[in-house]
Amino acid sequence: MLEKGTEGFDGGMTAQKYIRITRTSKATAPRDLQQLQETGFFIWEGAGRLVRY
Repeated sequence: MLEKGTEGFDGGMTAQKYIRITRTSKATAPRDLQQLQETGFFIWEGAGRLVRY
């Protein structure tokens, strides 16, 4: 994901895209994405099911 940079994912990173890329569970994906956001790798926009990173 970091190799692609900010232009690497059309529409931003979503939990569903993250699940497909990393082959992780539905429960783990949002937790991982939130940790990445908290460490400054991602900036989130939207809310609830419409969150994009």
